[in-house]
Amino acid sequence: MNITSFFIYCVVATFTPGPANMVILHSVHHFGAKKAMEYVGGATVAFGMMLASSVVLNRMLVGIIPNIVGIMQIIGSLYMLYLAYQIFKMDSTESKPKQTANFLSGLLMQFVNPKVVLFTLTVIPSYIMPYYTSSLASFLFVMVITVIGFFAFTTWVVFGAVFKRFLIHHYKLINTLMALFLVYSAIMVSGIL
Repeated sequence: MNITSFFIYCVVATFTPGPANMVILHSVHHFGAKKAMEYVGGATVAFGMMLASSVVLNRMLVGIIPNIVGIMQIIGSLYMLYLAYQIFKMDSTESKPKQTANFLSGLLMQFVNPKVVLFTLTVIPSYIMPYYTSSLASFLFVMVITVIGFFAFTTWVVFGAVFKRFLIHHYKLINTLMALFLVYSAIMVSGIL
């Protein structure tokens, strides 16, 4: 397993702006850090649940369709390229979602957040399943990825105001770098090299 590519994918996918991160940023500015951390708690629990569900679902699919891991690696690579394109073309003036910040809304939003759904469905078969088959290894990776997600959410809380200003002033450079990191990860996962 290419651990560098794995961490780049996890960090870029969780730290870059998305619906949950924008709600967190909005919540910090309008309701304060304590209320935003309630939202982070719900979002983190849902993120971990979705990763665990992905492990179970993907293991079932491997039992039914033995070559599914290769197919999921290709789908994961294509999704990463799509995400790279979306991040590259993202405008800093896009409207921010307005939502109440609490544990339940954080929990529920993750289940309808397309960025999180696609990430959780692709990271396990793309990075974990081709190299690790034990349930313990899968559990440990679910925990590691969940912690990365928690740090990403918390970063948006802690550095909300500073990070927002920085993103607004340097959004094109940051988006370009993040998109290039995702293209690298997509190439590494695809098996081309």
